[in-house]
Amino acid sequence: MNKHLENFMDSFKHEGLTFDDISLVTRYADFLPAEADVTSRLSRKISLNIPFASAAMDTVTESRMAIAMAILGGIGVIHKNLHPEKQAEEVRSVKNYLHGLISDPVSFHPEQTVAEMLAEKEKRKYPFSGFPITDNTGRLVGIITARDIKFLSDYNIRLKNVMSVNLITALKGTGLNEAFQLMVKNKVGKLPIVDEHGHLVGLYSFHDVKTIIENMEPDYNRDKEHRLRVAAAIGPNDDQRAELLIKAKVDALVIDTAHGHSKAVIEMVKRLKKQYGEKTDIIAGNIATTEAAKALVDAGADAVKVGIGPGSICTTRVVAGVGIPQLTAIYNAYKVLGEEIPIIADGGIRQSGDVGKALAVGASSVMMGSVLAGTKESPGEKIWHQGRTYVVYRGMGSLEAMKSSLASRERYGQAEVDDDKLVPQGIEGMVLYRGEVNDVINQFI
Repeated sequence: MNKHLENFMDSFKHEGLTFDDISLVTRYADFLPAEADVTSRLSRKISLNIPFASAAMDTVTESRMAIAMAILGGIGVIHKNLHPEKQAEEVRSVKNYLHGLISDPVSFHPEQTVAEMLAEKEKRKYPFSGFPITDNTGRLVGIITARDIKFLSDYNIRLKNVMSVNLITALKGTGLNEAFQLMVKNKVGKLPIVDEHGHLVGLYSFHDVKTIIENMEPDYNRDKEHRLRVAAAIGPNDDQRAELLIKAKVDALVIDTAHGHSKAVIEMVKRLKKQYGEKTDIIAGNIATTEAAKALVDAGADAVKVGIGPGSICTTRVVAGVGIPQLTAIYNAYKVLGEEIPIIADGGIRQSGDVGKALAVGASSVMMGSVLAGTKESPGEKIWHQGRTYVVYRGMGSLEAMKSSLASRERYGQAEVDDDKLVPQGIEGMVLYRGEVNDVINQFI
């Protein structure tokens, strides 16, 4: 523990501090800003190249935002105001964006039509256009690429009549470098991997392999299989949703509630750690006290999310009379967790200077909602109003969010409440359109 920080914060034992209450003192530096290392951690096993996460809100993070955040080096948390299957699809979209070896490649049957293939591609939002073709036993019989269908006028033709059958393949066990050399030599964009019986067991994509081999994008936040990292929100007792997300290869499950220091959340953490602890990290929140941080970590949480009421569209502190100013809340968690368990500061970030303050008192990363809601990559509706572009932004505890999804009601303990009796803890509004997320995050970095 930093003694200067400890002495300073302990001098405000009966006061709560937020970002506007303090400034950082300039000290001697032996490096320039361009030489600063901004890598950090999201959780025990998940690192970040930049200390930023996008909030699990339905007007902030779906696959498009999550991809953009991972490309920049951060991570996105897919919101849970979606049907579990749809949320899993959003996760798959991120995981399918960039690959080393694709261990479970999307394939089609030779009797299917081009129209059926294109419809599935559109439905699943696959960003790629080349697909292996396999028979009923899983044996590779062909491959189809954009070049094969470029000049077709009738999409009702069967894949077996247009697919390429003179295939360049490699055997199971072929490494990344060997695959790259094979694709360069044979000028192919896809390299199917087969076993000794010809069954499809994997696929390499030239663009992805080249990016990895040449380290063309060192800032990308990638897992050990070179796929972009992504997290997803779930609620207490959301076991079916968790199972689907695990199958979609999610990197972290975020138990996302308004009151994380509760029996249901603690039991959910224990259950998920027992079932999926080897496959994914478990993050839990939201909390604001030392006792809460200790309880969640004792249950097995790999990171805690701190913040009750600091968000710009959150009204919890007004409606429920509950909340601790965010700087003090972060420090409360840091006092018991130290550097061992990462702390995610969720809410209240308005200016780039707020990030430095959050990190200085113990946070490992910050989660942002309103800052990112106004970007091109957010799913919020874009509106032209009085000569300027705005984006719809709403709290997950807003009346509209609660009416539209059971997940929002559960987050605020109102799952069984009728629409006319809901008590909102957030509002809906508009934020000014700010352009691409890349520009916004770069300013904060």
